[in-house]
Amino acid sequence: MQTPPPHRKRVRHFDDVGEFHELTFSCFHQLPLLTDEKLLVEVSRAIDRAAQRHHWRLSAFVFMPEHVHLIVYPTKSPAPVADLLFAIKRPFSYRAKLYFKENRSDWLEKLMVRQRPGVQTFRFWQEGPGYDRNLRSEKALRAVIDYLHLNPVRRGLVDRDVDYRWSSAAWYQSDGRIVDLLLPTLSSPPADFFAGRSDFTS
Repeated sequence: MQTPPPHRKRVRHFDDVGEFHELTFSCFHQLPLLTDEKLLVEVSRAIDRAAQRHHWRLSAFVFMPEHVHLIVYPTKSPAPVADLLFAIKRPFSYRAKLYFKENRSDWLEKLMVRQRPGVQTFRFWQEGPGYDRNLRSEKALRAVIDYLHLNPVRRGLVDRDVDYRWSSAAWYQSDGRIVDLLLPTLSSPPADFFAGRSDFTS
């Protein structure tokens, strides 16, 4: 049996109903593909459709030019993370390809990957499951949300996290009163979600 190449990281997914997930998935070769408002809105719609279909809720997000961060939790068992990601990424990739084709974008050719002689595939997202971390306490959840919201500030895209439109920072700052219809639907965690769990577990 062959050993996996050293550069491929093994990711273990724990699909527990009582836990939040911090998910990160990247654009192909970390290219800055998520800068067009039309595509950013399409990502939002893809997340909403996938979450509704597979019984997940979104509690925080940040769309960076090269990758997407999501904080999600399942509302029904079983809740495979892989199904949620597939339902987000595949339909979106199809729409992105059509969008690039309609607009004669240079990205269309750059994202065509040769699978075998005579066969090419459009690839918007980097292959693999991305990053998935279980969050088992309110303390861990709050810390991760705050950290993710500051990503655009650290990158120099904005001066304050609430000024970056493509994140949930403004929603949190307003206690859910500010709702941007172009962004994905957000849900606060249930009040008793972490009942009986220690704040010292991650």
